[in-house]
Amino acid sequence: MPAALAPLPDLSTLNGAALRALLVLQQESLAEHHAQLVAHETEIEHLKLLILKLRRMQFGRKSEKLDTRIEQLELRLEELEGEPRVEAIPFETKPAAGVSNNKPARRPLSEHLPREIETHAPAHTACPACGGALSQLGEDVSEMLEYVPAQFKVIRQVRPKFACTACDTIVQAPAPSRPIERGLAGPGLLAHVLVSKYADHLPLYRQSGIYERAGLDLDRSTLADWVGASSRLLAPLVESLRRYVMDTPKLHADDTPVPVLAPGNGHTKTGRLWTYVRDNRPAGEQSAPAVWFAYSPNRQGEHPQRHLKDFHGTLQADAYAGFNALYENPQRGIIEAACWAHVRRKFHDLYQAHASPIAAEAMARIGALYAIESEIRGRAPDERHEVRQARARPLLESLHKWLEDNLGRVHTKHVIMEGRWISRPNSTRRSKIPFRCSAAMCAWTI
Repeated sequence: MPAALAPLPDLSTLNGAALRALLVLQQESLAEHHAQLVAHETEIEHLKLLILKLRRMQFGRKSEKLDTRIEQLELRLEELEGEPRVEAIPFETKPAAGVSNNKPARRPLSEHLPREIETHAPAHTACPACGGALSQLGEDVSEMLEYVPAQFKVIRQVRPKFACTACDTIVQAPAPSRPIERGLAGPGLLAHVLVSKYADHLPLYRQSGIYERAGLDLDRSTLADWVGASSRLLAPLVESLRRYVMDTPKLHADDTPVPVLAPGNGHTKTGRLWTYVRDNRPAGEQSAPAVWFAYSPNRQGEHPQRHLKDFHGTLQADAYAGFNALYENPQRGIIEAACWAHVRRKFHDLYQAHASPIAAEAMARIGALYAIESEIRGRAPDERHEVRQARARPLLESLHKWLEDNLGRVHTKHVIMEGRWISRPNSTRRSKIPFRCSAAMCAWTI
């Protein structure tokens, strides 16, 4: 970091030449600070893009080296964003054409936050200049965000006993129910443990250490028992959610690998997490969206077949072969709808690996279809059908022919063949079916 700006001398004691020299020196120092700030901003943006790319590479695969690399980049990013910045002295300069200030504006603090008012009155009760009385002419108000650390408390439940003076009958209120029978944790603590583990990805052993700093001895085995008991407690809600998700004419599905601890061998095994999403908002419906997750120890097709035993309608998913048995059995009443996002991703990977012009043009053609879908999202099915037939169908027919013409020009023919299959013009007929199953893919970010 360059040295901080030195305090200005008494300008009234300097002649013209000294003032000009001082101005030049200050301008050079500010230019140096500005150059470093620009370099930091550039590095920050580069690190953000690199972390995003590495996270995409990390998604769904096991790589300790990749995890370490991401952690190192995030630490460096925190260092850069946390460095103090020198506020430049505003000079009357005009920004270059086409150059914009990318520094985000400070947003006001949310109105829902509670506010404590601290009034700082001047030390003088009378005018320090003449001793006259002071009258308020206004006030300056600024806000500072503060954090109040969470704290534990003990709820002591007291049930007085009363005895009848006539017949010695004892009267006492029944004991209040607890989330876990004879358990120590209240509902708020259980919710905090679950959210910390599953939403904030905070393992139980780390939570145990955090609670120890607050003076509580809650070992990992105790927390694990609470998690298991909470899972059984929430099972009826999960089942109700599953029934709601499956009670729809259209369903999104996706899956991802997850590392699972394998006790005894010091390693992890690969399990599978399935997501099923009900979201009919793109078709103009007002029913609430919902997602149901299911776990399986592997990716065999029997698992989605079991998950979807009560579903009848259109299933939008990737080209995973485990779904084929659902489509091929007419008694199941499940219709296949492919996903353009999965196809586009393969062309994107092909372009990233080989800078293929064919992949680039395929993404551009698919992008034109994306633009149409963005315009009609949320409109009524009849209107979506009309727009798709008038604008999207010609693009699909052109894309389908273009893919067939280029089938023999690439080595990765499976990508072209998948795109050729999904680009069949009849995919525009079902106006309630979205263009892609992004709802299921976005569920992994919850």
